[in-house]
Amino acid sequence: MPGVSEEQVRQARQVDLLSYLQHNEPHELIKFGRSEYRMKTHGSLVISKGMFYWNRGGFGGRSAIDYLIKVRGMGFVDAVQAILGARASPTFSLPTENIEQPTPINAEFELPETVQFPSKATAYLQRRGISPKIISRCIELGIIAETKKYQNVMFIGRDEEGEARFACLRGTRDNFKLDVFGSRKMYSFVIPAVDPDSRHLACFESPIDALSHATLGERSGWKWDGHRLSLGGTSPMAVISFLARNQHITRVMLHLDNDEAGFISARRIKTELRQDSRFKHINISINPPRGANDYNEVLLRTITAEREQKQRSQHTPTL
Repeated sequence: MPGVSEEQVRQARQVDLLSYLQHNEPHELIKFGRSEYRMKTHGSLVISKGMFYWNRGGFGGRSAIDYLIKVRGMGFVDAVQAILGARASPTFSLPTENIEQPTPINAEFELPETVQFPSKATAYLQRRGISPKIISRCIELGIIAETKKYQNVMFIGRDEEGEARFACLRGTRDNFKLDVFGSRKMYSFVIPAVDPDSRHLACFESPIDALSHATLGERSGWKWDGHRLSLGGTSPMAVISFLARNQHITRVMLHLDNDEAGFISARRIKTELRQDSRFKHINISINPPRGANDYNEVLLRTITAEREQKQRSQHTPTL
């Protein structure tokens, strides 16, 4: 199936809803009795003895896939990715020496070993146009690192206590992409605002786009200071969890890709947030990048245009 492998689908189908929520969204669970649970967001949804039934919707099921598709309105591929905590396997072929071995779905999350000086990761990010100053800040915060094996860039998501709960890998030499298995997407990669009390949140599909947006702000002298969150795709899980943990946020800007999938996903996320009583006070806007597919494309075009302008100025004869 395009986007996910048969093995990923098989693993995802084995995960029941209670296990999924306990692992990814424990704040949603309310225990009733010895073996029954309900949800904060969907109060009429009951989970009992490995099954769930949504009274409001008039249907039930067992697997987390059933819940994500029928209740949350996700597409099948997004649902599989959300359950496994892994982005879709790339459709291109990968060098065999750079394939991280998957671990069982119930394996304890563990960060790969990293190097002290992430020179290859830094060089890769600079080739993508990312500001050295922003790269250095993220390394100091412990949210960007370089794996010792294969020298992949690693984007790390941390919980309220600073513990790593999520990590995604990107190849520095090829198009390798993979989330570390056991990652909890509710703690996806986020670049915190300089002011920790900032009430603004900008959401992107990938860490590179979040970093690109920050770099564009630095280059342009923007005064905007907010948190920048990578959704790790188009699932609403990361933003819902972030807002639940940061209830002071009053504005959310959805900067998903400028394509049909991005538009559909942004509208779906906006609708889901508006329907959640916890987020009624939040102003939500959809702001795709102008004239480009994503913010890294905007950044690279900006850098190229500035370079060409500088070259023209140097060759313009003075009168």
